[in-house]
Order: sequence, then structure tokens, then C-alpha cells
Amino acid sequence: MTCLFTGLSVALATPFHDDLSLDLDAFRRLVRHVVAGGADAMVVLGTTGESPTVQDAERDVLVSACLEEARGRAVIVGAGSNDTRRAAALVRRAQVLGVDGALVVTPYYNKPTPRGLVQHFSAVADAAPGLPIIVYNVPGRTGLNLTPAVLARLWENPQIVAVKESTANLAQIGEIARTLPEGKTLLSGDDNMALPSIAVGASGLVSVLGNLVPAGAKALVDAARLGDLQEARRLHCRFLPLMDALFMESNPVPLKAGLQLMGISGGALRPPLASAEPSTVVRMAETLRMAGVPVQGRA
Repeated sequence: MTCLFTGLSVALATPFHDDLSLDLDAFRRLVRHVVAGGADAMVVLGTTGESPTVQDAERDVLVSACLEEARGRAVIVGAGSNDTRRAAALVRRAQVLGVDGALVVTPYYNKPTPRGLVQHFSAVADAAPGLPIIVYNVPGRTGLNLTPAVLARLWENPQIVAVKESTANLAQIGEIARTLPEGKTLLSGDDNMALPSIAVGASGLVSVLGNLVPAGAKALVDAARLGDLQEARRLHCRFLPLMDALFMESNPVPLKAGLQLMGISGGALRPPLASAEPSTVVRMAETLRMAGVPVQGRA
């Protein structure tokens, strides 16, 4: 099985109305904005999409809308859980809806052993035969680091085609790249690590930044992959203040503030997430302007 998820993938936000109901019009507007910016793939219902507080019926609506608006780009669905049966059901449903792949986070809270991790991902893959699986390693949220040694065991499953690596540990990223089997793909899971990750062997980025400036994120990834170091550095430095601002508070809190400043969607988040602090909104406005992005009103 060959992985097609190289280049820029954008981890889409999920817009809500002020009453916290799903704002599907804003979601479609966001997808069209990202597609117009040249993104290679859309990721629906990842961490950035507030997946823990999105209901199953809403998941179907969002996935279907993204497929309609994607214009041939790959659509990947976040389908992870710390309950293996739940994760398997989510992946199975994603396949029924017609997506191109599933992003499956390492189980959180339970702290499974390496054997448990292998069994978990095997069960998830078995639930949707033929569907490509991207393993998502984000120990800052799960409390568990997927080591290169355990990842090597997961690579034995032909459906596991890629890893989204969000450790910000360049030594680990480099080791994954060094031992990457043919036909498997390493993706950076952090915007500020895209350039160094690609330099040591990653083939793409799953981006939060791309919600706001998809064309800029795409240009950065493309320049890095082509070995145009001067241009990649220039773009990295241009967008680094905005990348940093996006994580002043838990993702996607600052992102929602940025999308509201750009007039793409509102800033509502579902509890337990709270709206951005005023200082975060001010910083988002500043860094958007620094990046050349017009903002609405004053912050």
C-alpha cells in the first residue's frame, strides 16, 4: 500500500455558533479557503477539530461536507480513541463515508504496553480493510510516547502507511526517518518543526497554520521538500511568530480567535475549552498582520 499523504495536510478547525451548535456554513467556507490555498489534504476531526466534543451524527455531517468541498484533495478523518472498540468503529464509519485515510492517535490515559499498542492498531486496521492508517504520536496530549522501536513493529502492518510525529524531538524524528521502511511516510505534526523535520526525512506537514494561511504553509512545505533552503528559511521566519502565537493557549483556542479575526468563522469553543484570553486575541491580530493577513476590526 502506497501513502499519498505527502505535502501539506491541514488539520481543520470545527466552527460552532455562539450556542455551540455546529456552524456548517463556516466549516464549508474554511474548507474552500484551505483548498484555494493549495493544500494537498484535509484532516477533519483531529485535535484541532475538537473531536472529543463532536457527536457521531455531527461527525458524519462534517466528513460529508469536507468530501463535497475538497475538490479532489485527500480527506483524512481523525478516528482515534483510548477504547480500541470505539476507535475501530470510528475508522469503520469513516471508510463507509468514503474517506481516503484515518488519523489514529495513540491511546491516551490507559498507558498501554508496546504489545497493547500493536494489538490496538491491528484491531483498528482490521475494522476497515484496505483503508490507509496514519498513526498519530502526540505524547504531550496522550502521556505516552510511541518510540521508534514500537513504530517499527507497527510498520509491519501494510495498512499503516504514515506517522504524524508531534514530539518536537528532532533526535527521535531523525531516527524515525533513518529507519523508515520503503513505502512508509513520516509527517511533521508541528508547524514550527516542518523545516527541520523535512530536512531529516519527513515528506510533509499536518498543519494548524494552514487554516489561516494555507498558501504560505504550502509554499514552506514545497520549498523545504525541493531543497530550496533559502526560500524555506525565509518562509519559516516569516510565519514563525504566527506559529508560536497559535500555541499561546491550548490548540485550537488561538486558532479560533484567528479565524474570527479573518472573518472565516466565529470564535466559539465547546467546553471544557474556553475562549481565548484578550492578550491572545491581540497577539493573534499582531502576528496575522505581520504575516500579511488582513484582520477585521481592532484587537
